[in-house]
Amino acid sequence: MYNVNNHTRRIFLIALILAGAFLISSCRRSRTPAPKRYAFTGHVVSVDRQAQSAIIAGDAIPGFMDAMAMPYKVKPATTLNHLIPGDSISADVMVVQPDAKNEDAAPDYWLENVRVMAHIDPAPAAAANSLHMPAPGEDVPDFSFTNQGGKRISLKQYRGNVLLVTFIYTRCPFPEFCPRMSSNFAEIYKQLGTNPALAGTHLLSITFDPEHDTPKVLRDYGFSVSHTHEPALFSRWEFAAPRASDLPSIADFFALTIKPEGGLITHNLSTAVIGPDGKIVKWYHGSDWQVSDLIRDAAGARAH
Repeated sequence: MYNVNNHTRRIFLIALILAGAFLISSCRRSRTPAPKRYAFTGHVVSVDRQAQSAIIAGDAIPGFMDAMAMPYKVKPATTLNHLIPGDSISADVMVVQPDAKNEDAAPDYWLENVRVMAHIDPAPAAAANSLHMPAPGEDVPDFSFTNQGGKRISLKQYRGNVLLVTFIYTRCPFPEFCPRMSSNFAEIYKQLGTNPALAGTHLLSITFDPEHDTPKVLRDYGFSVSHTHEPALFSRWEFAAPRASDLPSIADFFALTIKPEGGLITHNLSTAVIGPDGKIVKWYHGSDWQVSDLIRDAAGARAH
């Protein structure tokens, strides 16, 4: 015989389950707040299609942020195909604040609806040709630096080894720039003692902020990015700063652009593989290289 009480209990139980699922779903949704949208204008400093981002010198957004140059993800990434340095743009900057419970989390942000308001005039051919790009087989000048131990070093002393060089500054706050280069070098460092392809390979991270990046700062930075406090680190991976007076010639050779702006340094990325003979094996502009690329280049340099 059909029991009304049992039927009522089942309906009540199902209703409780559905209500609980709804509450759980609502709680989960509440942890991901909707992005806030701000009107944005600025000009393009550089474009990194590999990282799907661009450095934009943005104008001030009242009530949100001061004028500053910084990298922004651009959505959709295909928009980057239409941007060139110097373009004046307008866009919407989307900002998602992190969960208040996670004190270490940073806001997520990106640009949408990017519109080019004005293109720069094409640079004269002579100016375009004046930018030096390190080419395979080119001799690298014997630049000198002060390393994390306060010792003067020069590139010539690494003859006979493969030298991997990248440029950073320790205060760089943008994950896709200096921290990414240092993270990649840290991964290579881990393999130095075990990967035969890296035999006789040395790492050198050069700062373009010599006034701030003193030997002590570089030493602390090296320990931080390598996740070790073993002094033996610096026998295979050094951190060094040039004299301020030498920086322009070093930047010119390695196609490095540097522009202090708003307390930060707007810059591009430059990474080089130098062979045992002191010549360029491979040069990478931007972040369009992987750890495996440099390991392959190092092995090829030794083979020759």
